[in-house]
Amino acid sequence: MNASHRRSRRLRGALAGLAAAALGLTGCASEGGEGVSSSSKTIDYWLWDTNQLPAYQRCADLFEESHPGLSVNITQYGWDDYWQLLTAGFIAERGPDVFTNHVSQYPQYVSLETVQPLDELEATAAVDEGEFQEGLSELWTGEGGRMYGMPKDWDTVAAFYNKDMVREAGLTEEDLATWDWNPRDGGGFEDVIARLTVDENGVRGDEPGFDKSKVEVYGLGLNEAGGSSFGQAQWSGFAAATGWRATDEPFWDTSYNFDDPRAQEALDWYFGLVDKGYMPAYGQFNQADGVAPQIASGSAAIAFDGSWSLRSYARSDLDLGTARYPTGPDGQAASMMNGLADSISRDADDPEAAAQWVAFMASPECQQAVARDGVVFPSRQDSTPLAAEAFAQMGLDPEPFTAPVEEDEVFYFPVTDHGADVRALAIPALEDIYANRAPASTLDRTNRAIDVLFETGEG
Repeated sequence: MNASHRRSRRLRGALAGLAAAALGLTGCASEGGEGVSSSSKTIDYWLWDTNQLPAYQRCADLFEESHPGLSVNITQYGWDDYWQLLTAGFIAERGPDVFTNHVSQYPQYVSLETVQPLDELEATAAVDEGEFQEGLSELWTGEGGRMYGMPKDWDTVAAFYNKDMVREAGLTEEDLATWDWNPRDGGGFEDVIARLTVDENGVRGDEPGFDKSKVEVYGLGLNEAGGSSFGQAQWSGFAAATGWRATDEPFWDTSYNFDDPRAQEALDWYFGLVDKGYMPAYGQFNQADGVAPQIASGSAAIAFDGSWSLRSYARSDLDLGTARYPTGPDGQAASMMNGLADSISRDADDPEAAAQWVAFMASPECQQAVARDGVVFPSRQDSTPLAAEAFAQMGLDPEPFTAPVEEDEVFYFPVTDHGADVRALAIPALEDIYANRAPASTLDRTNRAIDVLFETGEG
């Protein structure tokens, strides 16, 4: 077997594993899609978010007006199909020229040399990274300072809550704006969700006679353990409020901290809410549906979710409010920040043309169009106020999502090698804690297995 065939087999195996592991990720996922073909004069662009498709189609129309001879075909697939089809395209060397990328995926794409460093291309190298929200460029910068994705948007996590349920419980919105938390007794946060939990007989979770086996409304919604995304939209804000981080360095670290007692104490408390009847048991709701339907159906009073879901919640007929994660033992709140980016394939028909499209998507012209559409917070700092205004006009307060960024109370989705293998280890370990109420100290074993990945370089 020659070297080319060996490399092709390695690429197929690694990419197949990467695509399979990606199916567990939940952050920023949407449904739907149908593909189109590309030509030598056409830039083929893939994304997964159906909500963003109209705004980026407008950007494509604007791009074509200012770039005669170039056109953009946008392909949108649902999240589950996206990564498998992208993998198939890379293997067959017929993938898209440009595609929306996720930080959990790209380190392995870099190691397999399937993405192009943007600093090698004139148009993308000329983009002023200082215009992006702080930290976004670093998320997408690898060894040697090479950028592999042009930041397109950012997200944080906060609570959505049913205002009517809050009022009926005798609580106020100020109670949620000023709540606190600790891992011993849950603090004011647990008091709130206990009060909002109601059994079939109308007895609340903080009242005598509450039946935790027959809950009609959960104080806090949940649909999955968060093992694929470091608890991004579940428990990450609580664990981070203790000072814990998934990795010591947010970008390109070589170890994980699932063995940190602070995280384990927070996780034991968090999943212990199931035992108290304040949060749904494992498998009670469909994981693929996300947590939003629990709010929409009245099954839960509060749910933590990402800013990528603001528009989905705004479609509800309910009177909804938003609130930040509660302040932790040190008096600070914390929210995980992530950002998607646009990457260029090594197999792009015309890399320089692809770079022009990527640079245009990062321009004020495109980013402001996306911001006004009210789907996400675009990556440019000057677009944030426009997106915030769009969300406010939908009836939802964006401040709990923007304030952590403005006040430097964010921590980043970790970027490391072996991302697929880390998720493959973390998912069943976190599900065991959620489903079987295994003690969080079992994560010591998981962390040792992760350490081996970095020690041996295997995965």
